[in-house]
Amino acid sequence: MLIDMSTSRPGVPEDQIVDSTPDHPADRTTDQTNEQTVQQPADQAAARRPHDDAPDTAALFRRLADLPDGPERDSARDELVTAWLPMAHRIAGRFRDRGESIEDLRQVAALGLVKAIDRFDPDRGAFESYAVPTITGEVKRHFRDRMWALRVPRRVQELRNKVRVARRELTQNPGSPEPSVAAVAAHTGLTEEEVNTGMEALDSFSTLSLDAEMSTGEDGYSLADTLGAADSSYDVVVDRESAKEGLRRLPERERAILYMRFFEDMTQSRIADRLGISQMHVSRLISRSCARVRDEVLAERAGRRGKGPGAAAS
Repeated sequence: MLIDMSTSRPGVPEDQIVDSTPDHPADRTTDQTNEQTVQQPADQAAARRPHDDAPDTAALFRRLADLPDGPERDSARDELVTAWLPMAHRIAGRFRDRGESIEDLRQVAALGLVKAIDRFDPDRGAFESYAVPTITGEVKRHFRDRMWALRVPRRVQELRNKVRVARRELTQNPGSPEPSVAAVAAHTGLTEEEVNTGMEALDSFSTLSLDAEMSTGEDGYSLADTLGAADSSYDVVVDRESAKEGLRRLPERERAILYMRFFEDMTQSRIADRLGISQMHVSRLISRSCARVRDEVLAERAGRRGKGPGAAAS
């Protein structure tokens, strides 16, 4: 992708985010424009600078290249960073209002500026022609790696960008219909499966709050209201079905006591009066019956787990 070398145009759209910081212009032997920039004399480049934040630091860069590691070199490097920092802030300003604070964007751009200063060779052209794409690439990489609400693999991010660009190109004429998956695949050279993956990732850059209103009427509801929840009644059904066989095996009098206690909601005193026994006896019978049924159910479940699915199937 050709990188906009102009520093006066607005920011590049988010869907054109590149994946890495560009190499030095002199290393791009196939790019005629960049070769012309490299071969351009430094004094001519300085005369054509359109911004006040592009200082003439050619002599300082040559001095930095000749200095060994040490305090003096660090001081010259800091001076260059201070001189070019306004340009880095201007580049960061192109990406404002995209979900990231301008302060964080300026920090990212400053990091790109430091990388550009460390990698720049003053014998290969003007610093601005190398710093602008380097800083821009650093900011775009920040959006690519840090701004996704839902993290997706880099391969999927690249598919998303290709699909977005293809859809925009296919619908650039007024009245153009929404391109089909097959049309996008033919335009990009991707498979239809890859196009579908990229289209699914289009909505992954941002997420929707669970409190978001799904209806504008008086009976409006949020997204959270549409989500299912665990139903405790399922556990009750399972327990009832498990206890059926154990209840059938109880003596008739104990089954009658449990029925009167738990289904007719009779007190132990009333049950005792009806059966002509003491309340303490009724309490012992209820406890013994429940413990018996519970132990049988637990033993049966333990036996099923011990046999495993293969043994149960056989």
